[in-house]
Amino acid sequence: MFALDSRLQQDCLLIGDFPLCRLLLMNDSHYPWFILVPRREEVSELFQLDAADQRQLWHETTLLAETLKDTFAADKMNVATLGNVVSQLHMHVIVRRRDDAAWPAPVWGRHPAQPYTDAQVLQLKDKLRLVLTEDFQFAGEPV
Repeated sequence: MFALDSRLQQDCLLIGDFPLCRLLLMNDSHYPWFILVPRREEVSELFQLDAADQRQLWHETTLLAETLKDTFAADKMNVATLGNVVSQLHMHVIVRRRDDAAWPAPVWGRHPAQPYTDAQVLQLKDKLRLVLTEDFQFAGEPV
């Protein structure tokens, strides 16, 4: 049974689900920073996914990155899976802009997280509703 790592639950906001991955938003309004987590039990490495899931993860990652680049006017997209602190397999998809709080350095540990306000989260979800239309289910909405 799939269970989200407690650190991801603590640091992120639930956006919804693609066919394979849960989509989270890192609760740091400095950057549009999203995380995809394959809903598979006890997977910490890409190669632990079967071939079909590997293809699906890459499809969802590239779809999300391309969508976010256009939606949030990114100068660069950072896409990475690290897992040094949170071992559960997860893919970071981060919108970077030349005027963001950490540019050009990595976002990790650069500045204390600035949590989103409820209004900011609603505005962000409204933007995503316009572009995440294919095979995506927003959390808390009827199927």
